[in-house]
Amino acid sequence: MVSEEIVSLAVRVIPCLDVANGRVVKGVNFLNLRDAGDPVELARRYYEQGADELTFLDVTATVDNRSTTYDVVRATAEQVFIPLTVGGGIRSVEDVSRLQASGADKVGVNSAAIARPALIGEIADRFGSQVLVLSLDVKRSGRTESGFVVTTHGGRTETDLDAVAWAHTAIELGVGELLVNSIDADGTKAGFDLELIAIMRELSRVPVIASGGAGRVEDFPPAIAAGADAVLAASVFHNRTLTVGDVKNELRAAGMPVR
Repeated sequence: MVSEEIVSLAVRVIPCLDVANGRVVKGVNFLNLRDAGDPVELARRYYEQGADELTFLDVTATVDNRSTTYDVVRATAEQVFIPLTVGGGIRSVEDVSRLQASGADKVGVNSAAIARPALIGEIADRFGSQVLVLSLDVKRSGRTESGFVVTTHGGRTETDLDAVAWAHTAIELGVGELLVNSIDADGTKAGFDLELIAIMRELSRVPVIASGGAGRVEDFPPAIAAGADAVLAASVFHNRTLTVGDVKNELRAAGMPVR
């Protein structure tokens, strides 16, 4: 029997479904998106493989100035019985309420929170911090003190925000988790940005999810060692290079607790 302490500390493995126009897509550095399959079918596959959670990101919702595709969220939620985080186009507490009614357990905010930071507090006050994930799409930059800058609109627009300073502010405002995605590493399969993970771990009192760059099973344990509480990947799962079980076996072999 696994103790509650071990379960609570277990590393989470999270497949990510980047969705545009009702289809899963994947690119490199957030560019040149190509079709990667049906979100409902992929969600079912990852659930059956033992995924701990799923993240569903409507990557063009903000760009197209439209709401997240609730029908796809609902259909996905009907296929899986693990936590589902949904992001893209969330601008109000009403959006969160509608997503929860569609089956989302948590929501991810990025662009709208940058435009109006008070949104974080509004969501946290109404639904609780545990519902709110700050999605950080981060690029390396010489323009900021930390060397990392926040981007919006699916990585297309650089802000003037230092990624570390913004993460700290968002935590103070009420976010319950950080999804830290390295746009420089995204889709490259060259490994996670371990420096970025370590920096975020040092400042954060909430869980950190590492995203961007996974290519081999060997890439995952270093991300946890650098300070991540969970690892997120997309293309390596979509193209069947790896399964969730492969990643968990590698983490287990490295002495890291998994469910």
